Amino acid sequence: MTSTDKQHRSILQRIAQRVMLEKGLLPEFSGDALSELSKILAPATIDSEQVRDLRNLLWASIDNDDSRDLDQLTVAEAMQGDEVKVLVAVADVDSIVKSKSVIDDHAKHNTTSVYTAAEIFPMLPEKLSTNFTSLNYNEDRPAIVIEMVVGSDGSLKTSDI
Repeated sequence: MTSTDKQHRSILQRIAQRVMLEKGLLPEFSGDALSELSKILAPATIDSEQVRDLRNLLWASIDNDDSRDLDQLTVAEAMQGDEVKVLVAVADVDSIVKSKSVIDDHAKHNTTSVYTAAEIFPMLPEKLSTNFTSLNYNEDRPAIVIEMVVGSDGSLKTSDI
């Protein structure tokens, strides 16, 4: 990257940060949030008696192939009578980020990660979003799984969580 490219990127980053603030969003994690993050040392443990092991399914993500921020995966299975079972796994962030914590408050405030050409403003700190809570391949992570059976006409036949 040339020095001109770096200057242009720096200008775009400043604009992106300014717009985040103008829209009432938090572009940075507070010192308290980073302090709280430093106390999270590992992914949530999984009590194997309370969960269903669904690692054998061929899960897919809408994220880029190189993304490590996998907060949702999907798999579909054909069933009898033209019905389809759809499973949607959502990373169980709550297993490691406690309700009303500083990190939780930041995530609630922004409600989403914000992607700009110059910079990504993640809803969760990278240590969590790309590692400790991410549903990455060959990583055991808790997830909330929504199961739906959909009829050939698109109607919802059954559902479960």
